[in-house]
Amino acid sequence: MRASCAQIAAHARSVSIDLDALAGVEPGPPPALDPVRHYLEGSRAEVAAYLLTLDAVNFGSGWFPTLRKRAGSSGYFTVAWALADRFRAHGPWTPAQLRALRTDEVAETLGQPRDHELMALYAQALRALGRFLGERDALAVARGARGSGQALAAELAGSMALFADRGFYKRAQIVPANLALAGVARFRDLHRLTIFADNLVPHVLRCDGVLRLDPDLAAHIDSGRLLPAGRREREIRACAVHACALIAARAGASEHELDNWLWSRGQAPEYKALPRHRTRTVYY
Repeated sequence: MRASCAQIAAHARSVSIDLDALAGVEPGPPPALDPVRHYLEGSRAEVAAYLLTLDAVNFGSGWFPTLRKRAGSSGYFTVAWALADRFRAHGPWTPAQLRALRTDEVAETLGQPRDHELMALYAQALRALGRFLGERDALAVARGARGSGQALAAELAGSMALFADRGFYKRAQIVPANLALAGVARFRDLHRLTIFADNLVPHVLRCDGVLRLDPDLAAHIDSGRLLPAGRREREIRACAVHACALIAARAGASEHELDNWLWSRGQAPEYKALPRHRTRTVYY
């Protein structure tokens, strides 16, 4: 993945990396999960189930401007918080319940209109998760990786189409990172993960002068228009992955920790006030 992203960055036509700006980006505080908007107070099995469920639907940023958001919350935190409340009230869905999940129930759980396109995609993703689990629970899935976050990510990406984000594997990688961050699983190779390439970390890097876009792409994004999946969208994500690999090497930090810091930084009003690229995709 790193080699692929480096090659895309080297030949990119619409995005470039300002190498002089890399030194100005440093890791921040240790990553942490918000204990109010995430479900972290249950048993290890329940928390693992919550995080795997959340990461199964951890996409849709291209639709987020159309969601009914909770007060003061982004699209991601709106979904994470609504799922957390569901787990607090009713516990996890069983694999059988996930396999039978309907769009209407997903929409009701998340407080969204039933005809919102994203709700049907979320229901599809959760049914796929139920099939993937079979009779296992989330902890059994984590144990099956034998301490390798890479192995877990590979299993997820190879088993569920909506995780098969070829060349980036954003959500497949974030699962072991989140399970470890919550303290419900341990993996010896998290340092091998890349950043979780979405649309917010590249946006932060652009705002901080690390990523530079050509005038046409910059104007397209700044206008708020959707960016189709394709070359320019892949260049944005690949250049972010490559830039963060360079930053992490200089700073002596792991890339997944750097990702968490940059993503958290992107919640600040000065970053949210500026348009980021929006692509309607099941991968982020």
